[in-house]
Amino acid sequence: MASTASRPSRVAKLPPRERILDAAEELFQSEGIRRVGVQAIAEKAETTKMAIYRHFETKDALVAEWLRIVAADYQAAFDRVETTFHDRPREQILALARFIAEGLPALSYRGCPFINSLAELPDRAHPARQVIEEHKALQTRRLVGMCTAAGLPDPEQAAAEITFVLEGAQVSTQNGSIDRAGERLLRIVQGIVDRPGSPLDASGATAD
Repeated sequence: MASTASRPSRVAKLPPRERILDAAEELFQSEGIRRVGVQAIAEKAETTKMAIYRHFETKDALVAEWLRIVAADYQAAFDRVETTFHDRPREQILALARFIAEGLPALSYRGCPFINSLAELPDRAHPARQVIEEHKALQTRRLVGMCTAAGLPDPEQAAAEITFVLEGAQVSTQNGSIDRAGERLLRIVQGIVDRPGSPLDASGATAD
């Protein structure tokens, strides 16, 4: 679990709803969704169970909102690379791979919140699981769009392979089965975007 030495002074400045979400994030990440009760979240947030239920109808709704925020952070990464590498889809794909690779060290002790949550939420009707599935579907559509714009021969296949690599690297980092996961991830994604048959060069321009 990450150090929370500065947490009390930081959290004290947050509005009640954000303080609850902050506490839930800390506990869900470190202890898991099922093991954490509303009372524990209330104590961590320095509030009451009644206050939590004023903001979130159920614990499931709180879990879903937390994952919605996590998903928004990932979608923001797509937004950033699209802005930074405007009209350079190949570089956008590589930048996304770097974003995941750079985040791998944190996963070694906390794990991916989506992977961890899916393991605890077998019911596909659970609102938090629906948030994850909708996020993953959107992520896939955006990645297919990048692969199409980059001129990769089979955009859907390329997006699937990249997704397998990105998500597999996170799981392998979490369980410690593969060393230098970030380096290997980047090398594999580079090979996918450089695969023979792609008409685009590194700048995203049509090759001569």
